[in-house]
Amino acid sequence: MMKMTRRLMLAATASLPLMAGSAWAEGLMTIIVNDPANPYWFTEGEVAKATAEELGYTANVAAHKGDTNTESTLIDTAITNQSAAIILDPANADGSVGAVKKAVDAGIPVFLVNAEINQEGLAKAQLVSNNAQGAALGAQAWVEAVGDSGPYVELFGAPSDNNAATRSNGFETVLTQYPDLEKADQEVANWDRTQGYQKMQSMLQANPGIIGVISGNDEMALGAIAALKEAGKLDQVKVGGFDGSPDAVEAVKAGEMQYTVLQPVAVFSEEAVRQADNFIKNGETGVEMEKQLFDCILITADNVDQMTSPFVLEQ
Repeated sequence: MMKMTRRLMLAATASLPLMAGSAWAEGLMTIIVNDPANPYWFTEGEVAKATAEELGYTANVAAHKGDTNTESTLIDTAITNQSAAIILDPANADGSVGAVKKAVDAGIPVFLVNAEINQEGLAKAQLVSNNAQGAALGAQAWVEAVGDSGPYVELFGAPSDNNAATRSNGFETVLTQYPDLEKADQEVANWDRTQGYQKMQSMLQANPGIIGVISGNDEMALGAIAALKEAGKLDQVKVGGFDGSPDAVEAVKAGEMQYTVLQPVAVFSEEAVRQADNFIKNGETGVEMEKQLFDCILITADNVDQMTSPFVLEQ
């Protein structure tokens, strides 16, 4: 009854300014993701929005698509709209620092999800996947699939995102333990499926004898799979991904992708909103560390049927 009364109060005051801590509503929570065309970022935004609304906030989801100018404009809008908090997946580890600082200077707490910025003490929290742990899981599964010798290639994510280097370094830590595995090529494909397809075409032409492709995310991996299918080589080249996206899960089920590393995006997106809510109400997040790592889970043919919904594996 109390929950229903609260919802009626929110509806009745929808035309009034929503200020954090007011008697009428918790306020507006602005959620800014990268690109919701990617199911990973779509899930990030939708989970954060649903959690904010569950807690009594109104919530807006916007996307910067990796552009720091767009990101800055969206932060300006969040400030103008007197947001109680901002949940942000930053566009650039260095380039997003200014946007975060602008919000903080306006008195709006910022909570980062999925990607970090290269400055601590601005955001109230930075919640990300444990990319090094996930990369090690994936690399070991990849070696089990391809064997311990032969040439391979790597698809690298966006260089402006620290996650790309962290995953690549995590792969390297494992793969260098196998001296007969040779990295024949590495290409940047910016987390994008089309670029993954194009870069795979060119790498395959230059390195026709490769035995595997290790990829920094699922979209690039799925692009590589399309190129390998087209070349009639998918049965000879093993592909590994990273994210746990629905299309990757289907590719694992079909035997086209050897594994994907599930990032717990649904978990940390919800947690970021709950920490923001705690900060708005109590002045603290309830967590000691600003940077918080969430362990990844390996998805293979052995456990893929335990996926209960996008980016959620039944444990």
